[in-house]
Amino acid sequence: MRLLLDPQLNPATQDGWRKRWFDIIYRHDTPPSRNFDLLLIGVILASVMVIMFDSVPRFHARWAAWLYALEWLFTALFTVEYALRLAVVRRPWRYALSTWGLIDLLSILPTYLSLLLPGSQSLLVVRILRILRLFRILKLTQYVEEGGVLVGALWRSRRKIFVFICAVLTVVVIFGALMYVVEGPERGFTSIPTGMYWAIVTMATVGFGDIAPTTTLGRFVTSILILIGYSVIAVPTGIYTAELASSLREASHERTHLDRRGCPQCGLEGHDPDALFCRHCAHALPAPMG
Repeated sequence: MRLLLDPQLNPATQDGWRKRWFDIIYRHDTPPSRNFDLLLIGVILASVMVIMFDSVPRFHARWAAWLYALEWLFTALFTVEYALRLAVVRRPWRYALSTWGLIDLLSILPTYLSLLLPGSQSLLVVRILRILRLFRILKLTQYVEEGGVLVGALWRSRRKIFVFICAVLTVVVIFGALMYVVEGPERGFTSIPTGMYWAIVTMATVGFGDIAPTTTLGRFVTSILILIGYSVIAVPTGIYTAELASSLREASHERTHLDRRGCPQCGLEGHDPDALFCRHCAHALPAPMG
């Protein structure tokens, strides 16, 4: 709903086709807008499936022409959607430079760029561009209401997580340098960055085994680092969980103070209990029950 309240992204006109398409594209609480969202989700999933099938050699060899045609069909549909999103807002550049605008652009740009890179010498670049089309799946997140709660909790806990990451990096540097001194290049610890890589793998309890200590002191240091890893690995989870629980409590409190009356004109719900008019279209609301 922030898009509806942002004066920079309000429809370019108060009536006409731009206003109607703005409500369909940017709102998610009316039947036309919900149908548009569901249709777009289906197209996104179908396009991602086409990209995945196209990466399988036997499918590509047999259905290359069909998959290529489908890809251009999806690209055309996303291009029309992107153009509509820019056309119905008051300041198109504001949307184009926003997170969702950049994701929308990344979902169509690789297909057009692939036309400019023909020839075998560009096969690797074309393959990268084709994989970048998977950014389309990121478009799904803007249609998941609960995703906003998760992202909001992560954003509010960013400072605590940043401090935690700095502490972890400090431990990684210290133990990486320590193992470089203890084990030395002859046992695989050829540099401090290599020791830092080993420290990260050890703290994460992954244990690839490509670099391992062989001396008694080195194994003792490794044991300490493993214990540190087990003790700190749950810290970011606890920070995020606490912030998420706080966000859910706030959302629950807000819902208990909102009226579920729907506007007869535009269908918007969630008005204040004492509201007499719709906050979107200013149409008179029904009398509250009870």
